[in-house]
Amino acid sequence: MPWVFLVIAGLLEVVWASLMKESHGFTRFWPSLGTLVFMAGSFGLLAVAMRTLPLGTAYTIWTGIGAVGAFLVGILWLGEPAGALRLLAALLIVSGLVLMKLTSGH
Repeated sequence: MPWVFLVIAGLLEVVWASLMKESHGFTRFWPSLGTLVFMAGSFGLLAVAMRTLPLGTAYTIWTGIGAVGAFLVGILWLGEPAGALRLLAALLIVSGLVLMKLTSGH
């Protein structure tokens, strides 16, 4: 179950990061409020997952999901460039996440 909480926490990180972008530096109320709500949920689930998962594993997976997820949101919804090297970099992050999971012992 901690892995489920960790993945959900990572997905919530993607949501709050996207809302933070939409808040325009916390000048728009609803995206700013959404950022704080989803951030709290993300941190809360990360904390629950860290009860049983090693710190390094949990934090790496959480930030990796957030980083790759935000990268994909940027490409798919915000029109950011998806060059070959950027895609390779994202693939390397995902590869690192898979290795972290496989070597975590949980």
